[in-house]
Amino acid sequence: MVNSDLISRIEYSEKYNDENYEYRHVIMPKELAKSLPRSTLMSEQEWRNAGIQMSRGWQHFMIHRPERHIFLFRRALGTDPLSGKVDPELERQAKDQYRTYLEDNTNVEA
Repeated sequence: MVNSDLISRIEYSEKYNDENYEYRHVIMPKELAKSLPRSTLMSEQEWRNAGIQMSRGWQHFMIHRPERHIFLFRRALGTDPLSGKVDPELERQAKDQYRTYLEDNTNVEA
């Protein structure tokens, strides 16, 4: 079992997204990160066993080599956080919301 003091020091970013995925990064205490795989991506079971607590559907998708205690996660837009499965209606809504955001925040004047 992972030390509860170390688990309480895990930091979670706000979620951000592009047209296909939502992302977040997790900053692990360096003492804890030293015991985790350094060159392979973790399965959901591995990152949960390490003390990372997130809803379902997240995938550890990239290793941030300069700072190996920062773990990068993503999941498909429209993922149901309870089941971890993509709901087509939630996916459509999330993609529409992203397009609207881009349209509203694109500077049309040069």
